[in-house]
Amino acid sequence: MRRSLGEFVRTLEDAGELRRVRAEVSPVLEITEIADRESKSPAPHGPSAAAQRNDPRFHHLGGHALLFENVAGSDIPVLINALGSYRRMEMALDCHEAGPGVGPGRTPGGFDAIGARIGELIKPEPPRSPREAWQALKRFAPLLRIPPKTVKGGPCQEVVWRGADIDLTRLPLLKCWPLDGDLEAVGYPGDINNSIEAADLIHDPDSKGRYITFAGVHTIHADDVGERKPSSHNIGMYRMQLIGRRHLAMHWHMHHDGAGHWRSWKRKGKRMPVAIVFGGESVLPFASIAPLPPGISELLMAGFLNGRGIPMCPGVSVPVRVPANAEIVIEGYVSDEAGYPGFDPRTGDEQLGPGAFFEGPFGDHTGFYSLPDRYPVMEVTAVTMREKPIFPATVVGLPPQEDYYMGKAVERLFLPLLKTIIHDIEDYDLPMFGAFHNCAVVKIRKEYPLQARRVMHAIWGAGQMAWTKSIFVVDHDVDVHDALATLAAAGARCKPARDIELVNGPLDILDHAAPRLAAGCKIGFDCTRKIAGEEVNGVEVDPAEAEALLPGESEMRSGASTCLERVRQVRGVLDVVVPTSAGAGWLLVKIDKQRPGDGRTTLERVFEALDECKCPDCARFAIALGPDVDLHDADTALFHWCANFDPGRDAMRWRDRIGFDATPKTPDESANRQPVRDWPPVIAMSEEMKNQVSERWSEYGL
Repeated sequence: MRRSLGEFVRTLEDAGELRRVRAEVSPVLEITEIADRESKSPAPHGPSAAAQRNDPRFHHLGGHALLFENVAGSDIPVLINALGSYRRMEMALDCHEAGPGVGPGRTPGGFDAIGARIGELIKPEPPRSPREAWQALKRFAPLLRIPPKTVKGGPCQEVVWRGADIDLTRLPLLKCWPLDGDLEAVGYPGDINNSIEAADLIHDPDSKGRYITFAGVHTIHADDVGERKPSSHNIGMYRMQLIGRRHLAMHWHMHHDGAGHWRSWKRKGKRMPVAIVFGGESVLPFASIAPLPPGISELLMAGFLNGRGIPMCPGVSVPVRVPANAEIVIEGYVSDEAGYPGFDPRTGDEQLGPGAFFEGPFGDHTGFYSLPDRYPVMEVTAVTMREKPIFPATVVGLPPQEDYYMGKAVERLFLPLLKTIIHDIEDYDLPMFGAFHNCAVVKIRKEYPLQARRVMHAIWGAGQMAWTKSIFVVDHDVDVHDALATLAAAGARCKPARDIELVNGPLDILDHAAPRLAAGCKIGFDCTRKIAGEEVNGVEVDPAEAEALLPGESEMRSGASTCLERVRQVRGVLDVVVPTSAGAGWLLVKIDKQRPGDGRTTLERVFEALDECKCPDCARFAIALGPDVDLHDADTALFHWCANFDPGRDAMRWRDRIGFDATPKTPDESANRQPVRDWPPVIAMSEEMKNQVSERWSEYGL
């Protein structure tokens, strides 16, 4: 790990992982387009063997970290994509192998090596001898050093802005995507925020839709106010929209700890003190997103990864401690008067209300814009920084982006904890196409009937895994890190009439396909070999079916098996593909959707065509996708499937097949008594900006 962002930048540069861009660039869209291209290109160096094993198809991506030294409108350089590869994420956590310009980390071996350390701590073996007791003591002794350390001040307070000096527009906040902050572009009244009483509101079009995207938000519970070292000290990574020189809109999801802290202050009728922290020790960004058990501060995780406690100093204007080695800190208070999310100015007589801002839209990690909603306003009381700070930022959007590698670190580091909670699990994977909360693949060693369903329900009750929309449970002989192998296992071992589990429950608040905000249906696929006792819905278990292999695409095309050709002739079908290496169990269908309901009606015609085939086990799963989806890119197609369907509304059973209407929908397409909410646009950069960046590419020196 590195003690400051500047030190981390120097390390990345020495290792050949960072490039400097000296040409002037705009924080409005241009930096995003450059970073997006870079993040999807090959990384300069490969990661650990563990990362290559756990992500065989994408471990080589990530490009370089980029330091923009000349950002229009600001004197502060912007660092982006710093953690945007396995290698750089491993360097940030000090678990990298030795390589060009850098020696091995403190815990070489990649994320799995740190996960193994965590596993030893949460499930220690009782010592059998004095020597083993001594070894155990040595393992646990470093934990005494991980609590945060209080210091009087630090580099983060070398420069202080107060009062009239505060001007957030001097910071190089990014506008990442064209529709960010544009209410009218997504069908909402553009004047809804005009009633806000703040003299410094921004009206400049170039400054609208600019966000803080890569900072830790430090909060404490209202009951801990006045405590010198509050146990509730929390760090979360949330987005914040710039709305004035001294004001931000704070976007946090209702299940985040920061939002829970805000509700505690709201109940007391008091504003909540907040510190927004940029930079610091290289472990802090990961610690801020770590899914820790309740009551365990992210500062302890940061100290564990750091090898020592994070030095913290008092804020200059709020009763919240901040990392002393940070680059920039924005301090202030979040209004307790704001109402809750779920507000729509187009319906009813409810007003936005005091202390609130109608925040968004924002191009999110789901690959879609998250639509506007009501969130509280933060009034800034001070900005502190180093004399020569660096401004860290990130871009989220269609994967892979920087957040993909951070999420993969979470996946591997917390596997031991997940296995402790759910003993059946041997391994798991959060595939890229699932954008983390939309899909998980879990490997078990099956020992009793319906064990896979027990695991599904345990996951749906396990911390942040509870938001997972779809779960595939596979046998121990399936590579969970190979998405196509998982699909093949589903096609061979999962009969839709018997082996699918549907439940209702909480979902990620960003799931636009959910029929209600943060609530809807989830689906589990039991892809394990079936044994006696798993006769569900009257469907028997044939001992021979577990070993039966479904025909591949070539066999579907040959002889009497004419499924593909029949489906291609179906009215409304533009294209049909069986994903390569996924057997013949899955059918991707591109729909010529002209009117509401075309997705479902075309799927019905597809099923009728499949009934005429002589391959009853082919295409057990059919996915209807919109006309703009490239079916020949399986990852893209599966991404749109996971994002655009609610299992309770959009699943269609047809004998021993099941289809999913994953086409974009309108509110007129409710089904199974489940509504459709407003549908967001897919994130895309403007053609003008793409052309501008292409023309200037040689100027960037990339």
